[in-house]
Amino acid sequence: MPGSVSRREALSRTLAASALTAAAPAWAAGESGAARGVLTRLFGPAAARIALTLEPTGARPWYAAEARNGRLSVKGDSGVALARGAYAWMRRTGAAHVSWEGDRVAVPARWADGASGRVESPFTRRAYLNPCTYGYTTPWWDWPRWRREIDWMAVHGIDMPLALEGQEFVWRALWREQGLTQAELAGYFSGPAFTPWQRMGNIEGYRAPLPSAWIDKKRDLQRKILSAMRALGMSPILPAFGGYVPKAFALKHMNARIYRMPAGGGFHETYWLDPRDPLFARLTAQFLALYDQTYGAGTYYLADSFNEMRPPVADDGTGGGNAGVGDGGASKAAAAAPIDPALKAQRLAAYGQAIHAAFRQARPDAVWVMQGWLFGADPQFWDEAAIAAYFSQVPAGGVMVLDIGNDRYPDAWRRARAFAGKPWVFGYVHNYGASNPVYGDLDGYRRDLAAVLADPQARKLSGFGMFPEGLDNNSIVYEEAYDLAWSAGGSSLAAWLSGYAKSRYGRTTPELDAALREWVEAAYTTRYWTPRWWNGRAGAYLFCKRPTATIGEFPGHAGDRAKLAAAVDELARLAPVFASEKLFVHDLIDATGHLVSEEIDLQLQATVAAYRRGDLAAGDRARRKVDDLAQALDALLGAQPNTLATWIDAARDYADTSADARAYVLNAKAQVTVWGGDGGLSDYASKMWQGLYRDYYMPRWMQFLDALRAAGAGPFDEAATVRAIAAWEQAWIEREGSYVRQRPADLVAATRALLARLAQP
Repeated sequence: MPGSVSRREALSRTLAASALTAAAPAWAAGESGAARGVLTRLFGPAAARIALTLEPTGARPWYAAEARNGRLSVKGDSGVALARGAYAWMRRTGAAHVSWEGDRVAVPARWADGASGRVESPFTRRAYLNPCTYGYTTPWWDWPRWRREIDWMAVHGIDMPLALEGQEFVWRALWREQGLTQAELAGYFSGPAFTPWQRMGNIEGYRAPLPSAWIDKKRDLQRKILSAMRALGMSPILPAFGGYVPKAFALKHMNARIYRMPAGGGFHETYWLDPRDPLFARLTAQFLALYDQTYGAGTYYLADSFNEMRPPVADDGTGGGNAGVGDGGASKAAAAAPIDPALKAQRLAAYGQAIHAAFRQARPDAVWVMQGWLFGADPQFWDEAAIAAYFSQVPAGGVMVLDIGNDRYPDAWRRARAFAGKPWVFGYVHNYGASNPVYGDLDGYRRDLAAVLADPQARKLSGFGMFPEGLDNNSIVYEEAYDLAWSAGGSSLAAWLSGYAKSRYGRTTPELDAALREWVEAAYTTRYWTPRWWNGRAGAYLFCKRPTATIGEFPGHAGDRAKLAAAVDELARLAPVFASEKLFVHDLIDATGHLVSEEIDLQLQATVAAYRRGDLAAGDRARRKVDDLAQALDALLGAQPNTLATWIDAARDYADTSADARAYVLNAKAQVTVWGGDGGLSDYASKMWQGLYRDYYMPRWMQFLDALRAAGAGPFDEAATVRAIAAWEQAWIEREGSYVRQRPADLVAATRALLARLAQP
C-alpha cells in the first residue's frame, strides 16, 4: 500500500528500535516524558495518572489506548503517538477537546473500561504548516504560544512540522561572512510580517529594515521550538539555501552565474544563483554548517528555488516570459517565447541534479524537501516532461515533495506521475492568507484520502499534511483531517460529527447533530473558496475587496445559502441550552458572521445597482442595511479570539523599543490590508475581524458609494475613486492610534439580536 514501508525496512526499523530501547532507556523515557508534559499542560494534573509506554516497533506509526479498572494506559511508537493516543481516547469518551479557539477539559477521576485496539496511521509522516504561516500568523508569537502549538501538534499526531523560525539569524551570519555590510543587509531583509516571501525569493527588502532584536529573539525561540519538537520524536523540516542572494552579493560577484529574476506585482526584482555555479554548493554547505551550529543538525531541509517563478531555462538566462506565476493560477507574464524542449529538459535536469548534489556534498544524510505548488500553479511550463526532467538525476531518496495544493490543483500529482516516483506528501493548503471565511470539504477529504491510498499510481506516497497559510480558523477541518490521517475518521461523516460535538461541547443531542450536519452540508462541502479571487481582486467577501461598480457580475458565494441560514437559525435556537460551552458559542458566532457577511455582499450589490440606475432611495435603503449589519457584526466579533486590536497589540508588544514597535505595527496593519506592491495583493489576507469591518472595510466602501451616488446614472470615474481610496488606505496604515477589543456582555443574546436584524427588510 502507498505510504507503507517494505518488509526489509520494517525489519530494519524494528531491530534498530529494539536495540535503541535496550541501549538507551533514557531516550525512551525522554519521549514518553515529553508526551506526559504535553498531556499535563493541556489536561491538568489528572493526566499525570495516564500510564504511557513507548514501544517503537512496527512498520507503521501506531498507538493503542486501554482503560481498565478506572485507569487509562496508552502505548505507542513515539512521543507523538503517545500524546495522540491519549487525546484520541479523550475525544472518543467526550473527556476533552483541544482547539485554537480554546479547550474543553473534563478528565474523569476514573475511566470507564474500554480499548481502542491498535490504531495505525497509513502514512509514515503527518506534516503541518506552510512557509507562509510564518508571516500570516506567527511573526509575533512568543514561546508560550509556540509551546501551546507544539502541544496541539502532538495530540493531533503531527510529526513533521515545518520549523522555519529563527533562520534570519543564520542568513545574517552567512551574508556577513560573504562580506556584506550591515547597511547592505538592512536593505535586504523584509519586515517581520513579510519574511516568508523574502525567504522564497519573491521579494527583497520590503518594509525593511528587519530589527536585529527581532532576529535575535527568533533565534532564542527556534532553539526552544526545536528542542520541544525533537523531544517528542518529531522530525521538523528546516530551512536551506534555495539560490536567492541579496542584490549586494550579486553586484560583488559579477562573474558568477546569477540571474536577475523578473519583478512582479509592483515589487522589484530578486537575484537567483544558478545551482551549477560552484558558489551554490559552497553557500549551501556554509548555510547548513551555520544552521547546525546554531540549532543542531536535522534530516529534512526545505529549499524552494522557483516558488511562483519560472526557472531560467533559455540560453539568454530567461524562462521565456518569466514574470512569475501567482496563486490565481495564470502567468502574469506575456506569452512566453518558444523554448527548445530539449534545452528546457536539459537545463531542468541539471538544476535538479545540482541542487541535490549541493545537499549531499554538505550533508550526505540530508533530504532535500520542496513544495510541489509550482507544478499545479503553472502547468503550461511544468508539464509531465518538465517535471520528469527536473527529478531525472535525483536519486529516489534524495528529495521529498510536499504536494500541498490538492484543494486548488488536485490533478498535479497525477500529471507529475507521482513526482517521477520520488517520495511525496499528499495534502491541502485549505487556508490562504489567514483569511477566515467558513469553509472546507469534510466529505471530500474522506474520499480523497481513501482514493489516493488505494491508487497504485501514488507510488511512493509517504505522508499526509495540512499546509495552511494561516491558522486560528475552521478548526473542524483540521480535527477531521488529522483523524483521517490516523484512520480514525469514524464509519461515516455523520458519526464523526456526533463524536466531534460530544468532545467539543461536552454532550450532544439529536437536534444538535442534525443542525451540525446541515451546517456542514451548507458550508463544509467547498474544496476551495473561489470568491477569494474575483475580477482581479482578493478578499474573502465582496465587502473585504477593494470596491468596484462591477460587483453585480459577482457569481455568488460557494456553498448553500438556504441551508446555511437554516443551520444558523437552528444553532441559535439551541444556544440557550449550550450557552455555558464557550466553544459552542464561538462556533455559533463564526457561522453567524459568515451568513451575515454574505448578506452584506448582497446588500452591497443592491446598493450599487440602485445607484447606477439612478434610484437613490432604493440605494440608500440597501446602504443603510450594509451599515447596520456591518456595525452589529463588528461588535459581535469582539467575542472571537482574534481581532484587529489583538493583532496590532501583539505586534507592538513584541518590540523592545518604540521605533521597533512603530515598525511592527505598520507591518501588521499593511499585511492584513494592502499587503504591498501594485495593489494586486490588496486584501489577500482579509479577515472577518472586529476592527477591520468597522474601521477599514466599511469606510472604504462608504467613500466609494458616496462617489457612486453623486454620479447617479451618469458617467462614473471609478479609476479616480479607487486612486483616492488607495491613498486613504496608505494613510490608514500610517495613522497613529489604538484599537481596543470590545466584547458583548451577553454573546448569545447579541447573536440572536443580529440574526433578527438580518431578517428585517
